[in-house]
Amino acid sequence: MLQLSGGPLPDPDPRYGAYPQPPLGAGHLSVEYDPRPSAVREARAEVRRQLERWGLADREEVLDAAELLVSELATNALLHSASRFRLTLTAAHGVLRCEVADSGRRTPQVLAAGASESGRGMFLVDALALRWGCHQDGPGKTVWFELGTCGSDGCGRRQP
Repeated sequence: MLQLSGGPLPDPDPRYGAYPQPPLGAGHLSVEYDPRPSAVREARAEVRRQLERWGLADREEVLDAAELLVSELATNALLHSASRFRLTLTAAHGVLRCEVADSGRRTPQVLAAGASESGRGMFLVDALALRWGCHQDGPGKTVWFELGTCGSDGCGRRQP
């Protein structure tokens, strides 16, 4: 049973020992954006600010990947649903989870990275994320991905 004493909780898995855990209650953020082009830039900036608040700024590869992939999912939300979208970030136990929820019902597809100027967003998500997925959420959907944030071997890397 989890006891909230205000002190640090022991990590159940030693391979996450190098992960700087966010303070209790600070491992979650959810922001809603209007369907306008500047929303993508705002969401990307919010990802950077929040990861810096959580002490993950020194993990530049995580910061860069999270910004890029959130930008791709936010762009997809604007292009394919033209609705408000919600960005949710959660960090715990060596994993950063990013979700973008919108009112669209179309499931994202991973397309081959060709010479086209569009259609590569989910290819990037598939290539860079530890794992990702999509689930129907009432009248819309939520597309999510996870990145590893700890420095230990294998953390954040896709398992074969």
